Amino acid sequence: MANIKKIQKAMKNYDIDALLLKDETDRLYASGFHTSSGALLILPEMAYFITDSRYIEAAHEYVKNAEVLQSTTEEKENDILKRLISENGITRLGAQDESLSYSEYLRLQEALSLKLVPAQKICLELRQTKEPYEVENMVLAQRIAEKALDYVLGVIKPDISEKEIAAELEYQMMKNGAQCVSFETICVSGPNSSRPHGVPSNRKVQAGDFITMDFGCKVNGYCSDMTRTVALGSVTDEMRKVYDTVLSAQLAGIAAARAGVIGRDMDKAARDIIEKAGYGEYFGHGLGHSVGLQVHEGPNANPREDRALPEGAVVTSEPGIYLTGKFGVRIEDMIYITKDGCENLTKAPKELIIL
Repeated sequence: MANIKKIQKAMKNYDIDALLLKDETDRLYASGFHTSSGALLILPEMAYFITDSRYIEAAHEYVKNAEVLQSTTEEKENDILKRLISENGITRLGAQDESLSYSEYLRLQEALSLKLVPAQKICLELRQTKEPYEVENMVLAQRIAEKALDYVLGVIKPDISEKEIAAELEYQMMKNGAQCVSFETICVSGPNSSRPHGVPSNRKVQAGDFITMDFGCKVNGYCSDMTRTVALGSVTDEMRKVYDTVLSAQLAGIAAARAGVIGRDMDKAARDIIEKAGYGEYFGHGLGHSVGLQVHEGPNANPREDRALPEGAVVTSEPGIYLTGKFGVRIEDMIYITKDGCENLTKAPKELIIL
């Protein structure tokens, strides 16, 4: 669905005549239509979606609340923008100062012959709160990921490699309707599992290993994100203690989540559990992050986050303990922030699974 009208309403709080969206994620959010390149110029009462011949037919079908214009070799994208700026008397043009590189920002100013106004936060702030259709897409993506996990748990056995497990997860998600993966799948085992963002290797899993899988997929542009740690064959007392500590911390983080809670306070609820168990130095990352059209959005739940979580945000709770050279454990769910608490969008079981 398109959010152009929502953006136009938000623009009233900024001293700009129009907003130019070049970033593909914000263009998708605004128009409901994805292109790898192009531009969306939003004025207070109208909008123009500019694309090339690769997308023009589909754009005419799917883009609503904006006039669709085609760039050509005779009239390039910046030529069209410059013409529209002149025709509409635009002197203060908001632009995406965070996603455009510094050189791109300068080149765009030169090409359009006007000074741009930093205005990326218009879309970033709107995207923090998810509409029901956005949550529905994320839930669909999460169910696909969970179905992939169910399948993969049946094929994990000694001597299957981390790369094979990761590839199987991605194949099963695509097979069951995913648009693409949300991010590069993480699958690490044994001593490799102490690396929070380890890259799947050719290491063969062995009896006595923890296997951590962090993965997700997209549906209609919206991401899912989950992590599960399972064991193969057996666990030691220390492994079980670490797993139970991480699970208790993850549940404490979820219990603290509600609209208005400061991100660092949600993080602290989980971090306190891990620190009291004596593993504080082994939890080096934040508790969670917002998820939406991108797998990492804001606001976050980490020790540095001083923003409040808004009602309607989707945030992860994913504490971990990582013992270098031995093993690591992380458990991650996506939760939907409500006025009085939260709703867990992740249904996969979290009790320790020993395969």
